[in-house]
Amino acid sequence: MTITTLGIDIAKSVFQLHGVDAGGAVVLQKKLRRGAVLDCLAKLDPCLIGMEACATSHHWAREIAALGHDVRLIPPAYVKPYVKRQKNDAADAEAICEAVTRPNMRFVPVKTEEQQGVLVLHRSRDLLMRQRTMILNAIRAHVAEFGTIAAQGPRKVGELVGRLREDDSLGLPEVARSALLALAVQLDSLATEVRNIERQLMAWHRQSAASQRLETIPGVGLITATALAASVPDPTVFKSGRQFAAYLGLVPRQNSSGGKDRLGHISKMGNGYLRRLLVVGATSVTRRAPTTDTRTGAWVRSLLERKPTRLVTVAIANKTARTAWALLAKGQTYKATPAI
Repeated sequence: MTITTLGIDIAKSVFQLHGVDAGGAVVLQKKLRRGAVLDCLAKLDPCLIGMEACATSHHWAREIAALGHDVRLIPPAYVKPYVKRQKNDAADAEAICEAVTRPNMRFVPVKTEEQQGVLVLHRSRDLLMRQRTMILNAIRAHVAEFGTIAAQGPRKVGELVGRLREDDSLGLPEVARSALLALAVQLDSLATEVRNIERQLMAWHRQSAASQRLETIPGVGLITATALAASVPDPTVFKSGRQFAAYLGLVPRQNSSGGKDRLGHISKMGNGYLRRLLVVGATSVTRRAPTTDTRTGAWVRSLLERKPTRLVTVAIANKTARTAWALLAKGQTYKATPAI
């Protein structure tokens, strides 16, 4: 039995294997428990192995590649067209085996443990920030029930919490005040944890040349730079900066046919976290545009004269994504061009 291509449908406990030989004939269809996968693959000659890119796929790709196999990760959306009729593990493994051999298939670069660790920091910080927003809104809402309306924003809620701790000038019942003070303690704890994560990101940023190059782009700070550097281990998988921007969903969605081009809103496909960071950074570029004496600043000002601000922000995010790809692919730093 000589297997040249193997498709693996991974799961929590049960893995489905589908292998074919050089002529495309099926020579292996097997279901394995999690602990038996590496032992089984170690007995096979080096071959091409395809898997769907998911939460645990990078770990398995590293483990299987260490056995000498050529492992490639495929976006699940690109595997779906090869699934025949019924959806089950065996059909998925067969579809993966077929998709991995396509010459025009696009693959996901395998991340290192260090890059995955940085992304865990980002996801944890994002979760803590969402919890912080929830607590801020809860404090404002609960105090509003007793006639005190606080302005929006963390600083204003912080002033409200200070009044709750110092005195009882708000006139709240003691039971309500004690509950709100408990939320305030949680708020302080979240702020401390967020600062700890940001310090770890700063330490990694100082060791990463790619992240430091990305930080030179206007609108890209510590958070965006480290997220981009960790999420894009191999920028050469994208042929151009435009393709990278399309991967992030920062290009118009097309519904074209018969030679008629119909463009709609941005597609919002790909990595939503990176897209959000780039749009937020582009907002700061928009605000600084009136005082920026560069070619980019002049371009932003001309757009603001003709287009809505939010549309301009997304256009800047698209430009930032293309610039980031160029810096990652060519190993250069950003150089602003003076306005003529």
